[in-house]
Amino acid sequence: MVLDTGRGRERTLEDLVATAKKIATAVESVIDGKAEAVKLALTVLLAEGHLLIEDVPGVGKTMLAKALAKSIDGSVRRIQFTPDLLPSDVTGVSAYNQERREFEFKPGPIFANIVVGDEINRASPKTQSALLECMEERHVTVDGTTYQLEAPFMVIGTQNPVEMEGTYPLPEAQRDRFTARLSIGYPTAAAELEMLNTHGSAFPLDQLTPVATALDVRELIKAARGVHVSGQVKEYIIALASATRTASELRLGASPRSALHLLRTSRARAALDRRDYVIPDDIQALAIPVLAHRLLPTAEAMIERKLPEQVVARLVAELPLPRP
Repeated sequence: MVLDTGRGRERTLEDLVATAKKIATAVESVIDGKAEAVKLALTVLLAEGHLLIEDVPGVGKTMLAKALAKSIDGSVRRIQFTPDLLPSDVTGVSAYNQERREFEFKPGPIFANIVVGDEINRASPKTQSALLECMEERHVTVDGTTYQLEAPFMVIGTQNPVEMEGTYPLPEAQRDRFTARLSIGYPTAAAELEMLNTHGSAFPLDQLTPVATALDVRELIKAARGVHVSGQVKEYIIALASATRTASELRLGASPRSALHLLRTSRARAALDRRDYVIPDDIQALAIPVLAHRLLPTAEAMIERKLPEQVVARLVAELPLPRP
């Protein structure tokens, strides 16, 4: 099921939107007043990417990750990252079977459709690096043997940016493998009141039931791949990525992988908006979530408190739009 010409395209696109809307409604029943955050999480899922949720404590980072995982009837694993966590605790280990007199592989929690990595920056860099191969190549190599990960596969990592005691900042190589970074933010007064009314007497995550299957998600991913991206829009993506590499406020610009992720997420966003083609507005809306967390500011920019988000916003405003 890909976006094709004729009536088949319309039917597939409507199926995608209807299924995605069911998932969004299920997640929003747990996370009040954060429709844009839920849409971005769905966009990353359909783009076959990974999501980094970074925000202050208590705003629902883990809740959003769990709600998205539970709304899909696939395999879900949660890993609580701690300083004593080992790489084999994530990927799995080969154990000796005395009955068979041979080593057999015992898969770790990374073998799931959706993997929730809670407080991912509390594990050591050695353990964090165990995710690098999984997130990019979508397979695991243990003792010289490679094991494929079942599609769909998505890692949702959460981290707290304000409490730095006992944490290990994610290296640039791993941050670059996260397709987008999401900050949930504080809820509005009305949403917070609704949360008190609903969450105060019950735990809504217990009442959440799956509304889609892993097969549904695989079909939606195939449909999103078929969204058309014109040559002018691709050149616009490259121009935006190149502009970050020459910006005076940045000492590390966007990688070629980030341009590819921007392309994939723009296709997914266009499909969620009932379009079978990408427009520059999709690129502009996704530029900060997809690019900002990969960029490193210079020492002067840090002193002047120029955040990478502000630099990306400036580049988007200054870069001329592609001609039709």
